Amino acid sequence: MKVIAILLILVGVAGIFLGSMMFGDIGLACIVGALAALLSGIGPRLLQKGIGGAES
Repeated sequence: MKVIAILLILVGVAGIFLGSMMFGDIGLACIVGALAALLSGIGPRLLQKGIGGAES
């Protein structure tokens, strides 16, 4: 689970960077998708640190 969360964070950061280089609606859609990936990676990572900190 930790690896998936880290990969989602990396994909989100890369998507925001690439979305900022795109024009119009395509760039906006890329940034929205990247933000969704970023939040999907940060959420479980924070949850894992808060609840199961001794397991990881």
